[in-house]
Amino acid sequence: MVSNHPHISVIIPAINEEKYIKNVFAGLDAQTFRNFEVIVVDGGSKDRTRNIAKKHAKVIIEKRKGTGRARNAGAEIAKGEVLVFIDADTKPSKRLLMSYNKAFDDNKIVAATGPILPLEKDSRLAIRLGYSFVTKYILRIAMIFGRPSVVGSNFAVRKDAFDKAGGFDKKMMTYEDWDLSNRLKKFGKIAYLKEAAVETSTRRVVRWGIVGYIIFYIEDMIRYHLFKKTKSNYKQIR
Repeated sequence: MVSNHPHISVIIPAINEEKYIKNVFAGLDAQTFRNFEVIVVDGGSKDRTRNIAKKHAKVIIEKRKGTGRARNAGAEIAKGEVLVFIDADTKPSKRLLMSYNKAFDDNKIVAATGPILPLEKDSRLAIRLGYSFVTKYILRIAMIFGRPSVVGSNFAVRKDAFDKAGGFDKKMMTYEDWDLSNRLKKFGKIAYLKEAAVETSTRRVVRWGIVGYIIFYIEDMIRYHLFKKTKSNYKQIR
C-alpha cells in the first residue's frame, strides 16, 4: 500500500476507532490506483486503533483538539503531490484514488470531492436519502453558484494549493472543511466526481436524530457566515 515515491497521500484523523478503521484499510487495499501512501493521525486513542493502523500506515500522534489540526499534521509530513482526506469511519470505493488522480490531469482543478453514502446497510431510508441528496445534488448545486463546499470525510486537493490556502483553520472545531473550500476556490476550480465515492458511518445521525443533526449544522452554518465563528463543542461519537 505504501509507496516510496507516492503521488497521493491519504490522510486519516482517528481517535478510538478500532471498530471502524479496518473498513478504511480494506477499501484502500482494493484501490485500482496504487501509487499512494497512508498517514493516520492518532488523537491519543485508548483502544487498539493505533496498533491496527501501524500495520497499514505511517502513524503520528496529535493530541491537541480538532480534526482540522490533525489533518494539517498529516499534510505536513505528506510526500504526495495530492492530498486525499478521508475519515477513520469511512470506506473508500475502489476507484476513489484513480478518480482523483485523473481529475488533476486538468491543471485548472485544485481540489475535488465526491459522493458520501451510508456505510451501514441497515440505515433508515430517510438517512440514506438524506446522504444521497446532500452529497450528490446539494454539493453540485453549490458549485454551480460559486460556493464550492468539500466535506472533510472525502476530498482531494493539490498539496501546493493546500499550502497556499493555509490548510485547515486549527481554531475551528466544526465547519473547517467548508471554510477551507472558500479559500481554495481562489486558486482554481473545485470539481465534483461522481466516481470518487466513499461510505461513511451514520452513527452521529442515529445518535442525534435526523432533526437534531440538521439543526446543528444549520446553526453552525449561520454562525460561520454571519460571525465567522463555529461551534466549539463537537462531541465524539463512539
